[in-house]
Amino acid sequence: MAVNVARLADKQIVLVVEDEPLLRLMAVDLVEDAGFQALCAANADEAVVMLEARTDIRMVFTDIDMPGSMDGMKLAAAIRGRWPPIEIIIVSGHRAVDQQDLPERSRFFQKPYNSREIIAAMREMAA
Repeated sequence: MAVNVARLADKQIVLVVEDEPLLRLMAVDLVEDAGFQALCAANADEAVVMLEARTDIRMVFTDIDMPGSMDGMKLAAAIRGRWPPIEIIIVSGHRAVDQQDLPERSRFFQKPYNSREIIAAMREMAA
């Protein structure tokens, strides 16, 4: 058991922000398949509370369209302004986003996304 705890402590933490429960579970599986530890938030407001409470989150994987006071694009801008070291992956099935419209060091993937491409991007961003 101590070995598993030690391995978990070494894993970088990714905050998954997705309002659809099934898609959130799929994103968590993707994050864990990539070798990271996942935390979950159902919207940007929950994500901000978690980011304010924790200093160990290294990456955020967020959907764009969510209920609450801000969408994923506004969340990404807030992260870049308040927590500059955090890497950001943004996904959407409803809109396409040009790279120039993304915050610095962010990547966009259209849903349905290719899991291998996202895993590769996450590993590259974490390196």
